[in-house]
Amino acid sequence: MISGIVYLVGAGPGDPGLITMKGLNCIRKASVIVYDRLASPKLLAYASPDAEIIYVGKSPDRHAMKQHEINQLLVEKAKDGNIVTRLKGGDPFVFGRGGEEAEELVENGIRFEVVPGITSAVAVPAYAGIPVTHRDATSNFAVITGNEDPTKEESNIAWDKIATGIGTLVFLMGMGNLPHISEKLIQHGRSPKTPVALVRWGTRPEQRSLVGTLENIADKAKEADFRNPAIILVGEVVKLRDKLSWFENKPLFGKQVLVTRSRQQASALSRRIEELGGEPYEFPTIQVTAADDYTPLDNAIKNLSSYRWVIFTSVNGVKYFFKRLKILNKDVRELHGVKICAIGPKTREELESFGLLVDYVPGEYRAEQIVAGLKGNVQPGDKVLLPRADIARKILPQALAEMGANVEEVTTYKTILGAGDAGKVIEKLKQKELHVLTFTSSSTVRNFVKLLDVDNLNELLQDVVVASIGPITSNTARELGIDVTVEAKEYTIRGLVEAVMQTDSRD
Repeated sequence: MISGIVYLVGAGPGDPGLITMKGLNCIRKASVIVYDRLASPKLLAYASPDAEIIYVGKSPDRHAMKQHEINQLLVEKAKDGNIVTRLKGGDPFVFGRGGEEAEELVENGIRFEVVPGITSAVAVPAYAGIPVTHRDATSNFAVITGNEDPTKEESNIAWDKIATGIGTLVFLMGMGNLPHISEKLIQHGRSPKTPVALVRWGTRPEQRSLVGTLENIADKAKEADFRNPAIILVGEVVKLRDKLSWFENKPLFGKQVLVTRSRQQASALSRRIEELGGEPYEFPTIQVTAADDYTPLDNAIKNLSSYRWVIFTSVNGVKYFFKRLKILNKDVRELHGVKICAIGPKTREELESFGLLVDYVPGEYRAEQIVAGLKGNVQPGDKVLLPRADIARKILPQALAEMGANVEEVTTYKTILGAGDAGKVIEKLKQKELHVLTFTSSSTVRNFVKLLDVDNLNELLQDVVVASIGPITSNTARELGIDVTVEAKEYTIRGLVEAVMQTDSRD
């Protein structure tokens, strides 16, 4: 008996968040993933590091692999005993040729399961603000292939019936046949004034919509160079778009935003950009790693009770400090009687997750404000521990020392040059594909410049919005010749995103 199995999984229409939980589990447990052009590449991030990833995408002008070759590939991989996840855009059984693949598996005695996905026929109109049914417009809809050969002697589409018998018509992948589709519908009784919407790359940040009527939509599409992948939506429900459009009205819709944080920390900023309709492009310019030598930190941890204050200036500082505390077989009880300071709300939240109450958080999240706030609270002779990065600014320990404190600065983690693909970023800047650059620290700025290593940086950044998390980061950018467009008023990720939303970035 063949031990392998194939999961025919619908990946949804493009937005990776529209994958089902069952589909996601199939990706996670697969030893082989065979994926299509319309399946979001972001879903591959959930695959096992050991999984074999095979692209078999098809576009109108090029096929990575023909359908019969894909069928045979699934059979061969399953016969080798693999768990194969066949990741298909939309739903595998809605013009996805999943039925053909399933038949091939049956003929070869291969076990398979079908995991339905959200079809673009319903999801894409919804993201364009168009319900396929509406009580005041129509109670039915039909999904029709849009790429039937118009030169066929006998069509499989009953044009005479669907033209007037169905309220909403959804044609998938029919841009090449748009003039033919419009002509056939008008020829069989549909009014030339019937509203039509074209939606390209639906549910994704690059979604684009074009509205017209049956009599003019083909000309409009040609003029706008509107191409596949797109759906064609015909019916009175298209009129609801003016009222119900939501996705394309998001504040960052259509904007690609460069995220320069370390890969470990990028998710929070990327997630917020996506929520606001933008497309984050992660280019980690920094990487956070363990310190080279933990002897100074270990000694400090062994003598925590001797310190009056411990000041944490980053989330990373907290994480690495408590990781080391555990390695030394100690816990938060070692901090009994020690006052805790956190530079900002995220650092405070991280400390609170370990059951600690923070004694002081400055109103403005930078070292200068910590010093101002601790005046009168730090007495001459007090021991103060600063567990932080190896390249942290010296203003804080210097100022505390001037107040008479006995400051011990220990390296808790290192910040090194990231491994982002500078070539891709340079190309995106040349093609005007990046609209916003975000910098969350001076390190991200310095390493961005170092990684790109170009003489024409100002030219590449022309018309690009440069957003900084605060004045220290802004000053570093300006010193390196980068003009800062906007600076966060609150020096947090939330403040940075709010600042970006208030700018008019390039259309």
